[in-house]
Amino acid sequence: MKDFPSLPPQVSTAALTDALGRLSTDRVHVLDLVTPTPGRLLRGEAVTMRFVPFRKDLHDAQVNNFARLFYEAVGDDPTGLVLVLDSGGQPHVSVGGGMKLSRLHNHQLAGLLTEGRLRDFGELKDYDPVFYCGGETVKAGTADLIPVAANVPVVIGGVTVLPGDFVYADAAGAVIIPSALVDEAFRLAITIEHEEATTLKRISAEEQGAKRAGGH
Repeated sequence: MKDFPSLPPQVSTAALTDALGRLSTDRVHVLDLVTPTPGRLLRGEAVTMRFVPFRKDLHDAQVNNFARLFYEAVGDDPTGLVLVLDSGGQPHVSVGGGMKLSRLHNHQLAGLLTEGRLRDFGELKDYDPVFYCGGETVKAGTADLIPVAANVPVVIGGVTVLPGDFVYADAAGAVIIPSALVDEAFRLAITIEHEEATTLKRISAEEQGAKRAGGH
């Protein structure tokens, strides 16, 4: 893990999505996310946990244990990682709350991304990590979902996330960047933002010219 020695520059998620659209045909963006930590950018290398709908004959309290799989996922150097949790196809179910997710704060993770719901927004907003999720809920999901694996491919909002991918999320949405495309995607996103700024100036100049012409 930790293939990114320094964090990429800040760009818009729209520009980053456009950049990846030029580099790949894969879906990379996740929409309709909310956060208890508004105004904060989430970015970092992904580690993952997979959940499945609860089955009594599958569940083993020692094996299907959030804490055990969390520590397996983050390894010995968790600082700056983004924990990505799928929701087993049940996006309206909670995958965690303030107590369970305090581990992210204690171990200095960058944050968490999930299409599932989270509990305890009032607690999460005071943590250092940044959280993006499908919504808030008050009901625990322990009777509905069980964690089954760490650092395996997961699916968030129709996007496949692999351990080692780069997660970049803000109020507009989240972008999942394959590890091999990170540098190129951010360079291209910066270029796109510069192109757009130039185009905006040209459009403004055209409109000002049209107004002056219309005044004569």
